[in-house]
Amino acid sequence: MKTRDEALANIAATILDLETLDTRNSDRQDFHELAVWQIKKALEAAYAAGREAK
Repeated sequence: MKTRDEALANIAATILDLETLDTRNSDRQDFHELAVWQIKKALEAAYAAGREAK
């Protein structure tokens, strides 16, 4: 079973195309423009992962 942080990192990488969720103290690296459908898909994946973890 994945840890919460591993699950979130996987969702960020696969759905949001983010290299990392770590703060890098750079506007160019820390702020991303995302479409609402990407955000919705990521939230749905996080919700599903939470339900599976119970």
